Amino acid sequence: MNMTLLIVDWSHVWLVTGVGFIMVFILLVFLTYTLELFGKFMHKLNNKQINNTKKVSEPAHATAKADDEQDIAAIAMALHLYYNSVHDADPPQITIKRIQGQQTPWSNKIYGMNNLYR
Repeated sequence: MNMTLLIVDWSHVWLVTGVGFIMVFILLVFLTYTLELFGKFMHKLNNKQINNTKKVSEPAHATAKADDEQDIAAIAMALHLYYNSVHDADPPQITIKRIQGQQTPWSNKIYGMNNLYR
């Protein structure tokens, strides 16, 4: 048998292992800072959009009041329909009907998966 295949150059093994670990940690640090900067950028972008929408909607007080009145009317109508609607009254009785002789493989314990005696 050829024993040269079992010879391992440990210096190369430790070099590849060390480079792999160092690369993983460098990438983790890089991704951490990238995600942190991305979060700050999105926070600033969101604040700019909020400030722009506030500036646009501030002069329109009359339309906002009309929209609020329509919203209140819609909510009131929905509540009225919910609480005053007519429902079918079901009788408060539970009926259990027993049927004899309906043994199927799904409901019979004889046909279980662990039944070894057939």
